[in-house]
Amino acid sequence: MAKPLHFGAAFLYGRAGAPCLDFIENEAEVLSMACFTEELRRTADPIFTAIFAHPFVRGIAEGTLAKEQLIHYVKQDFEYLNAFIRVYGIAISKCEHRDAMALFNEQISFILDSETHPHQNFCDVAGVTYEELQGFSLAPSANHYVNHMLTVAHEGTREDIVAALLPCPWTYTEIGRRLLEEVKPEPSHPFYEWMHFYGDRESGITMQLRRLLDEWAEPLPAAHKQRLAEHFVTSCQLEYMFWDMAYKLEDWPAPVTEAEAVRA
Repeated sequence: MAKPLHFGAAFLYGRAGAPCLDFIENEAEVLSMACFTEELRRTADPIFTAIFAHPFVRGIAEGTLAKEQLIHYVKQDFEYLNAFIRVYGIAISKCEHRDAMALFNEQISFILDSETHPHQNFCDVAGVTYEELQGFSLAPSANHYVNHMLTVAHEGTREDIVAALLPCPWTYTEIGRRLLEEVKPEPSHPFYEWMHFYGDRESGITMQLRRLLDEWAEPLPAAHKQRLAEHFVTSCQLEYMFWDMAYKLEDWPAPVTEAEAVRA
């Protein structure tokens, strides 16, 4: 059984007078103030490091991923992002102010209208159309991740939802930046567009969600902050598992066809 997470008093009870959200203009300012989300990131650093070193991520850097791996990733991520949209919708229903509602609504539009571009990059390299890869069942790890997010969304507060959602954009932003710095891809690189899509986002949704969570978590009791940390770390672990699922072409141990499923 996994040991429970333990955090210091400064993490759980906050730092007196630390202005974690007020009028923050840039990422450097956030990182200089040791806010709640910085502590979350520090706690999850071993998982982030493992993700950066994962062979699927290295395959993006080296342009060596197999067609089947790209296809499996897009099939699963399309359905995962559908769930992400639903979680944003639930978050809207738990917000009291329009600024947060507007942020979540903007992210729904972003997924629908913009986050198709990195999928299209993978599809182009794999030699398939995006439409061919939609509507497939979730593999075990993706199913686990989706169920985790939806459970938190339905049973938790707005703070719980943001803690569970945050690792997805945060890990992708850091992956993109690292790959751009390391690879310095030319336009001829097969994943040039993917790396620039995620790596060129200076602050974006990651910083916006961090600002929200830092503000909302500040007055919460220690037990609730502990729960937020557990949601965050679980989502980080599931981010790693999602990459692993795509790389290994993970499927259920005894998969059934659609016709068999209907008869059952």
